[in-house]
Amino acid sequence: MLTRRFLLGAMAAAMIAPAVTAQEMPVFYEADGAAMAGYDPVSYFKGDAPVLGQPQYAIVWKGAEWHFASDENREAFERDPRAFAPQFGGYCAYAMAKGILVSTDPLAWQVIDGRLYLTHSPEIEEMWREATAEYIRMAEAHWPVILYEQ
Repeated sequence: MLTRRFLLGAMAAAMIAPAVTAQEMPVFYEADGAAMAGYDPVSYFKGDAPVLGQPQYAIVWKGAEWHFASDENREAFERDPRAFAPQFGGYCAYAMAKGILVSTDPLAWQVIDGRLYLTHSPEIEEMWREATAEYIRMAEAHWPVILYEQ
Protein backbone atom coordinates (compact mmCIF):
# COMPACT_ATOMS: atom_id res chain seq x y z
CA MET A 1 0.00 0.00 0.00
CA LEU A 2 2.82 2.40 0.82
CA THR A 3 4.38 1.75 -2.58
CA ARG A 4 1.10 2.50 -4.37
CA ARG A 5 0.63 5.76 -2.41
CA PHE A 6 4.22 6.74 -3.09
CA LEU A 7 3.81 6.05 -6.81
CA LEU A 8 0.54 8.01 -7.01
CA GLY A 9 2.08 10.89 -5.08
CA ALA A 10 5.15 10.93 -7.30
CA MET A 11 3.00 10.94 -10.42
CA ALA A 12 0.89 13.82 -9.09
CA ALA A 13 4.00 15.78 -8.18
CA ALA A 14 5.49 15.20 -11.64
CA MET A 15 2.33 16.48 -13.28
CA ILE A 16 2.22 19.58 -11.08
CA ALA A 17 5.95 20.41 -11.20
CA PRO A 18 5.97 21.93 -14.74
CA ALA A 19 3.04 24.20 -13.85
CA VAL A 20 4.74 25.40 -10.67
CA THR A 21 7.99 26.08 -12.54
CA ALA A 22 6.18 27.99 -15.27
CA GLN A 23 4.30 30.11 -12.75
CA GLU A 24 7.54 31.03 -10.99
CA MET A 25 8.95 32.69 -14.13
CA PRO A 26 8.23 36.41 -13.91
CA VAL A 27 5.84 37.56 -16.61
CA PHE A 28 7.27 41.07 -16.39
CA TYR A 29 10.97 41.74 -16.25
CA GLU A 30 11.99 43.63 -13.10
CA ALA A 31 15.22 45.50 -12.44
CA ASP A 32 16.06 47.43 -9.30
CA GLY A 33 12.96 46.02 -7.60
CA ALA A 34 10.39 47.33 -10.07
CA ALA A 35 9.09 46.71 -13.57
CA MET A 36 10.86 48.85 -16.14
CA ALA A 37 13.54 49.68 -13.53
CA GLY A 38 11.04 52.01 -11.87
CA TYR A 39 10.17 54.08 -14.94
CA ASP A 40 6.55 55.21 -15.23
CA PRO A 41 4.98 53.24 -18.12
CA VAL A 42 2.33 55.92 -18.69
CA SER A 43 5.02 58.56 -19.22
CA TYR A 44 6.14 56.88 -22.46
CA PHE A 45 2.81 57.87 -24.00
CA LYS A 46 2.64 61.43 -22.63
CA GLY A 47 5.90 63.14 -23.53
CA ASP A 48 9.16 63.02 -25.38
CA ALA A 49 11.02 60.98 -22.79
CA PRO A 50 10.13 58.48 -20.06
CA VAL A 51 10.01 59.66 -16.47
CA LEU A 52 11.23 57.78 -13.42
CA GLY A 53 8.35 56.81 -11.16
CA GLN A 54 8.24 57.17 -7.40
CA PRO A 55 7.72 54.32 -4.91
CA GLN A 56 4.95 56.25 -3.12
CA TYR A 57 2.85 55.87 -6.31
CA ALA A 58 3.53 52.14 -6.70
CA ILE A 59 1.10 49.31 -7.33
CA VAL A 60 1.53 45.59 -7.89
CA TRP A 61 0.13 44.18 -11.13
CA LYS A 62 0.82 40.73 -12.59
CA GLY A 63 3.29 40.03 -9.79
CA ALA A 64 5.49 43.05 -10.54
CA GLU A 65 5.79 46.38 -8.77
CA TRP A 66 5.08 49.36 -11.04
CA HIS A 67 6.14 52.91 -10.17
CA PHE A 68 4.45 56.07 -11.40
CA ALA A 69 5.35 59.75 -11.40
CA SER A 70 1.91 60.83 -10.16
CA ASP A 71 -1.46 59.68 -8.86
CA GLU A 72 -2.90 60.58 -12.26
CA ASN A 73 -0.55 58.21 -14.09
CA ARG A 74 -1.11 55.43 -11.56
CA GLU A 75 -4.87 55.78 -11.97
CA ALA A 76 -4.59 55.71 -15.78
CA PHE A 77 -2.57 52.50 -15.54
CA GLU A 78 -5.04 50.95 -13.09
CA ARG A 79 -7.93 51.66 -15.50
CA ASP A 80 -6.21 49.88 -18.41
CA PRO A 81 -2.81 48.37 -17.55
CA ARG A 82 -2.49 46.52 -20.86
CA ALA A 83 -2.61 49.84 -22.71
CA PHE A 84 0.57 51.00 -20.97
CA ALA A 85 2.55 47.89 -19.99
CA PRO A 86 5.42 47.05 -22.33
CA GLN A 87 4.99 44.26 -24.81
CA PHE A 88 6.65 40.89 -24.22
CA GLY A 89 6.72 41.40 -20.47
CA GLY A 90 9.19 44.24 -20.74
CA TYR A 91 11.89 41.87 -21.97
CA CYS A 92 13.94 43.00 -24.97
CA ALA A 93 11.65 42.95 -28.02
CA TYR A 94 14.56 42.39 -30.41
CA ALA A 95 15.86 39.42 -28.39
CA MET A 96 12.31 38.06 -28.14
CA ALA A 97 12.23 38.01 -31.95
CA LYS A 98 15.30 35.76 -31.75
CA GLY A 99 13.61 33.54 -29.15
CA ILE A 100 15.58 34.55 -26.05
CA LEU A 101 14.86 36.46 -22.85
CA VAL A 102 17.13 39.46 -22.33
CA SER A 103 16.97 42.41 -19.94
CA THR A 104 16.06 45.89 -21.13
CA ASP A 105 17.16 49.46 -20.80
CA PRO A 106 14.03 51.56 -20.18
CA LEU A 107 15.68 54.40 -22.09
CA ALA A 108 15.87 52.26 -25.27
CA TRP A 109 12.25 52.20 -26.37
CA GLN A 110 9.73 52.81 -29.09
CA VAL A 111 5.94 53.16 -29.22
CA ILE A 112 4.48 51.52 -32.32
CA ASP A 113 0.75 51.48 -33.02
CA GLY A 114 0.03 52.46 -29.43
CA ARG A 115 2.18 49.70 -27.92
CA LEU A 116 5.39 50.12 -25.93
CA TYR A 117 8.45 48.07 -26.88
CA LEU A 118 11.68 48.06 -24.88
CA THR A 119 15.08 46.88 -26.06
CA HIS A 120 18.30 45.93 -24.33
CA SER A 121 20.34 48.99 -25.28
CA PRO A 122 20.42 51.97 -27.65
CA GLU A 123 22.54 49.89 -30.05
CA ILE A 124 19.98 47.08 -30.07
CA GLU A 125 17.22 49.68 -30.47
CA GLU A 126 18.88 50.81 -33.72
CA MET A 127 18.83 47.24 -35.05
CA TRP A 128 15.21 46.86 -33.86
CA ARG A 129 14.16 49.97 -35.80
CA GLU A 130 15.49 48.52 -39.08
CA ALA A 131 12.59 46.05 -39.37
CA THR A 132 10.19 46.57 -36.47
CA ALA A 133 7.15 44.99 -38.16
CA GLU A 134 9.08 41.83 -38.94
CA TYR A 135 10.64 41.67 -35.47
CA ILE A 136 7.26 42.16 -33.82
CA ARG A 137 5.81 39.30 -35.86
CA MET A 138 8.75 37.06 -34.92
CA ALA A 139 8.59 38.05 -31.25
CA GLU A 140 4.86 37.38 -31.05
CA ALA A 141 5.57 33.80 -32.16
CA HIS A 142 7.79 33.33 -29.08
CA TRP A 143 5.67 35.14 -26.48
CA PRO A 144 4.64 33.97 -23.86
CA VAL A 145 5.74 30.39 -24.61
CA ILE A 146 9.36 31.36 -23.98
CA LEU A 147 8.56 31.85 -20.27
CA TYR A 148 7.76 28.16 -19.97
CA GLU A 149 10.83 26.96 -21.83
CA GLN A 150 13.36 28.34 -19.36
